[in-house]
Formats: sequence, structure tokens, C-alpha cells
Amino acid sequence: MIEESIALTEEQAREVERQMSIIRRGVAEIILEEEMRKKVERSVVTGKPLKIKLGLDPSAPDIHIGHTVVLHKLRQFQELGHRVQLVIGDFTGRIGDPTGKSEARKQLTEEEVKKNAATYVEQFAKILDTGKIEVNYNSKWLAPMNFADVVNLAAKITVARMLERDDFEKRYSNNQPISVHEFFYPLMQGYDSVVLESDVELGGTDQKFNLLMGRQLQKEFGQEQQCALMMPIIEGLDGVQKMSKSLGNYIGISEPPKEIYGKAMSIPDELMVKYYELATDISMEELERLKRGLADGSVHPRDAKMRLAYTFVRMYWGEEAAKQAEEHFKTVFQQRALPADIPEKEVAVSELEDGKMWVIKLLSVLELVPSNGEARRMVQQGAVKINEEKVTSVDEHIAVEDGMIVQVGKRKFVKVVIK
Repeated sequence: MIEESIALTEEQAREVERQMSIIRRGVAEIILEEEMRKKVERSVVTGKPLKIKLGLDPSAPDIHIGHTVVLHKLRQFQELGHRVQLVIGDFTGRIGDPTGKSEARKQLTEEEVKKNAATYVEQFAKILDTGKIEVNYNSKWLAPMNFADVVNLAAKITVARMLERDDFEKRYSNNQPISVHEFFYPLMQGYDSVVLESDVELGGTDQKFNLLMGRQLQKEFGQEQQCALMMPIIEGLDGVQKMSKSLGNYIGISEPPKEIYGKAMSIPDELMVKYYELATDISMEELERLKRGLADGSVHPRDAKMRLAYTFVRMYWGEEAAKQAEEHFKTVFQQRALPADIPEKEVAVSELEDGKMWVIKLLSVLELVPSNGEARRMVQQGAVKINEEKVTSVDEHIAVEDGMIVQVGKRKFVKVVIK
């Protein structure tokens, strides 16, 4: 149990309110908010930072804007003086995906896990102060457990409690198989919180069951329970589905500045404020001014979106790159002019037949598409232009000329050099 609220000075009370205001920003749910407040009060009075946990998959990350939602919240906790606990699930990952929707995970070597963890920290450095991050591998405490330890842990949670998890409940109701080992995934994730004595655990709203498992196990082990802080799942560029690389509706934080800027300009207007709130570093005061401006019409949605695109590039590539990406966007899309710095790609004369090349092959040779299937799709959508003339047929053979400009979509340009 958490002790009753502490007697605070006026200054301490103001600091607690300030921290709670920042902690609440963009959050979908806090379990329990009153407990969160008491933890913050104690931290303010004693000067002892809270321990904020985030669990991570052991596979190599490729972070997009959707992933950064929890990272920005972690950064806010860091700026408030609290300590971040990253947990690399190198042991948990051996259980596989407990949803029943995917194949078992590929077994990773210790070397691969450590390499992937380094990649996490490298990418997180774009948002977090990596000097104030504690990196943990849960194999450190899970691997040494013997069978009696596992039975003792499993005895603390009932099957009925496990079946409260949505995917387990649905599969059970539909007579779909659930392997016993799948129950150990949330158990182990919850046990991580016991070992680390975490004060707060972060995750998306889809992680609610696992976060609550940490609370329950801490109680069973006689510890103070962590608070569960759940962040919303951010929709992708289509405005409908969760941002996902597999769906192609994502903005990768390591993508080139011009690509980030251009993609951000396609974010639906109605999602702009959500992106600002969850995925940028603008202050709460700036956010409130933006909301008011959009509501009363004093801020044009196009201008707000350009500022959002600029902010994303600035955050991940710096101020100068953001200025260049904005200038490029204005030149190419607002003024409908070709960019000044079009990259060149060589085409060998030996690959041409009577000076021509099939459009699908040309796009592949110029590395403008990842596959022939994607090339066909782009042509069929009218997204391919040669010297600003639209290509209308996937069967077309293009007369390839030195200096010819090939464009795919709104952002990809290549100047042909015949060698």
C-alpha cells in the first residue's frame, strides 16, 4: 500500500501539480491516478526519483513515429528528474507471440540481443537522455529460476484471471487452442516489475493486461504496486489503422528529412493535434495556443501541418535539415517546380533495347521502387512521370535519354545518366 498523502509546503504542492500536469499530457489512462500523485508527492519531498519501466522486444527495432509516443512520455519523466528502466525481453522473447496470430519468434543469440539493444539505445538517443537510462535484460533473473520457482510464481495468478485478457478470452470462447506456456508471457513481464521494484510502467492501451499483471504480482510479493500509465495508439497516415511499417502508413524517424517532411504533410487534418500532443516536443503552452488557433480559425491547417512536418525533421535531423526540407517542399509541391538537387542514377547502354527499356524494369534499375509489383502499382495509380509526363501503361517501353527525369509519387526523383 502507498502511504497517505504527505504534508507539503506551498512550493512542493506547486511542484507536484506541475509534474502531474506533465504526466497526464496525452495519456489515455493512469491506474491509479491517486496512487501516481502520492508517488510524485513522496519523490518531491524526499528527492528520490521514481523508477519508470518500459519493456522492449529483443528483435532489432526500426522506430517510427508511432513508437515514439511512449518515448516522449519517458523523456518527460526524465526531465522531471525520474529514472528510466528499459527491460530488453531477451528471455521473454523465447515464449513467442502470445496472441496465437504469429509463428514462434526466431531464437536470438546473446550477441544478437546485445547488438539489438545497442540499436535501441542509438535510436532512442534521438529522444531520450541515454546517459540516464538503465538497460536490463530479463534473462538475468528469469534464466536462473528453477521449476519450483516457476510453480511458485504461477501459483500467484488464477486461470480465470488470465482469461480476462481479451485475446485469451476470445480464443477460449471460440474453442481455439491456448498453450499453457503462453500464460507465462504476461507472468514474466509482470515479474520484471517485481525484480526491478518499478514505480510506474508505460505501454500502449493494447498492453493494459500485461501492465496490470505487474501490479498484481508486486502486491503478491508484498511490494508497493506500480502505477500503469497507458498511452494512446496513434493512427497512421491513412488516418484509420494503427501506424505500422507493414501497412505503409508510417513515418520512420531515420528516414531522410525530405521524406519525413513530405509524409507529415499527408497527415489528415483531424489528427494533427493528436500528433502534436503525443509525438512532438512542443510545450504544453504552445500546444494550447495551437488548439485555440485551429478552433477559432486564426491558424490555417496547412500552416499547422507545415510546422508539424518541420518539427519532426528538426527533432530527428536538426534545424538546418528542417529548413532545407521545408524549402524543398515549397519548391516542389507549392510551386510545382522540380527540385534543384535531384540525385543521378546510371543506366547502362547494354541494358537498353533499341534505346528503350520496359518502364517496370527502368523503375527497378533506378531503385525507385522495392519490387516489380510496387512498380506496377505506382504506374497503375498514375504516380510515375517521365519528364513530368505521366506514364499510363505498365506495358510501356520508355525511350531512355541522358538527363531524363523520372519521378515516382510526390517525393522521389532521379536524373538518368547513360553510361
